[in-house]
Amino acid sequence: MGICMSALVSTPTQDSLQRRFSDFATLGEALDYAALGQRGLNFHDMRGQLAQPYPYSELREDALKMAYRLISHGISKDDRVALVAETGTDFAALFFGCVYAGAWPVPLPLPTSFGGKESYVDQLSVQLKSCDPKILFFPAELADMANDAARACNVEGLDWESFSARTAAKVELPSADTDEVCYLQYSSGSTRFPHGVAVTHKALLNNLSAHSHGMEVTENDRCVSWLPWYHDMGLVGCFLSPVANQVSTDYMKTEDFARRPLAWLDVISAADGTVISYSPTFGYDICARRISSQSHVNDRFDLSKWRLAGNGADMIRPDVMQAFVDAFGDAGFKALAFLPSYGLAETTLAVSIMPPGEGIQVELVEETELTGHPGAPDRPIRYRAIVNCGRAVKDMTIEIRDENNAAVADKIIGKVWCTGPSLMKEYFRDKESTDACLVDGWLDTGDMGYLSNGYIYIVGRAKDMIIINGKNHWPQDIEWAVEQLPGFKAGDIAAFSVTTPGGEETPAVLVQCRTTDEAERAKLREQIRDKVRSVTGMNCVVELVPPRTLPRTSSGKMSRAKARNLYLSGEIQPYAIAA
Repeated sequence: MGICMSALVSTPTQDSLQRRFSDFATLGEALDYAALGQRGLNFHDMRGQLAQPYPYSELREDALKMAYRLISHGISKDDRVALVAETGTDFAALFFGCVYAGAWPVPLPLPTSFGGKESYVDQLSVQLKSCDPKILFFPAELADMANDAARACNVEGLDWESFSARTAAKVELPSADTDEVCYLQYSSGSTRFPHGVAVTHKALLNNLSAHSHGMEVTENDRCVSWLPWYHDMGLVGCFLSPVANQVSTDYMKTEDFARRPLAWLDVISAADGTVISYSPTFGYDICARRISSQSHVNDRFDLSKWRLAGNGADMIRPDVMQAFVDAFGDAGFKALAFLPSYGLAETTLAVSIMPPGEGIQVELVEETELTGHPGAPDRPIRYRAIVNCGRAVKDMTIEIRDENNAAVADKIIGKVWCTGPSLMKEYFRDKESTDACLVDGWLDTGDMGYLSNGYIYIVGRAKDMIIINGKNHWPQDIEWAVEQLPGFKAGDIAAFSVTTPGGEETPAVLVQCRTTDEAERAKLREQIRDKVRSVTGMNCVVELVPPRTLPRTSSGKMSRAKARNLYLSGEIQPYAIAA
């Protein structure tokens, strides 16, 4: 007999259980406590209608059964268990089942709408080889692709529906220690050079406590999210944090948001209580573009209850935020609800959060200060609006350092370093990369910024990461994709991001080209665009340059940073495109 959708009731916003802000020794303890109350997770369909309430008490019961099954299946303490991170009860129960069993859950991405089967199998395979799991779990509909990746890596593949049907005979669970690794998370960009971020229970719970204090979570708050559970903002901020801080949460799947973004606002409008909901800039942009200026937004939406509209995961664009306010102000959305923040997987999640109620604040910085390269004397002065990303969260310290690793004064742009109890333990089985960024208890974030009166302003990335629409892309992956085309080799290609006149970030690919034939060059540009699109899903700027144009470091490696500066300054002149 089918479930009557109208009979479903969301888990409550308010609860008699006394709120604890993540003051637990382990994540398992956090779920044990949350399960004593009535709150929980709530899964919605693509139209924003409630499809399945899932109280924390039910999650705990299912997770314990999963732990018994995992141990009976031979999973031991510290084994890695890879999980395709589909937003739903199966992943949630398995994630916490791994935690109870003493194993490390490793969330892995879902396939995207681009790239096809081969691209997804390759991506899974690289991450499976990196984390070396005992099992890969996946939803049954992904069995073909997931099993192909599992077989290629000699990993057992199991769909979670059939695993859940197994008997769950009670067994003794291992004890957990606060300093042990809780989970492994891949920073969201790399497919070819993965970095598995190992996070301990202690680091996780410290950060969950810090950002709940930073957001000043109240008894009347609930969370609404469409963010994927393989990204730190979705996994940590909108899944693990609600459990550890006992907050009811409403979810849409990421692919449903992509199809019907305004359903996100429908879920917020229908929420009981005040709402905390995060998105990268592009989420706000899509919603503002979907609403026509003739729409009576207040007929459909009530966004007056949206207390904190968090923004993170990519560079925050003030023009997009203003467009969202213009589009949805009549529905009760308040500009001061915006909550800029800054974080990264290597710090578990949050480094800084804007104090609630202060909204978007910007400073204008002259462009040459941002690049560190003075422009030509007759060059017009241009400014960029840099968004204030708030103050360091509880227990976190931020420092700006120069190229000699010395701390600098306010308003001086340098490398962003931070320290606190929530730093990752390591990059899994990658001591070289760990030692490169963790130095004397401090993390080199790889980002550039400056401090001003205790607030952090992020101006860009010192590391080569390209972030488009909140998704990270490693330039190595783009370069590697082009190298697969005939006639190219390592060192022929430099990939980096550039900012378009409209303020949007886009990838640019410089390729050393040996052919002089115009028709061949045009064909090459199309092949390169298609190849990059198939690997990353992005359209890119392709520039063909003469051989031996790309600069090299003293060790002979191609220098992306220098190539980018030479390209932007006009010193690298690409071949002209024939009319």
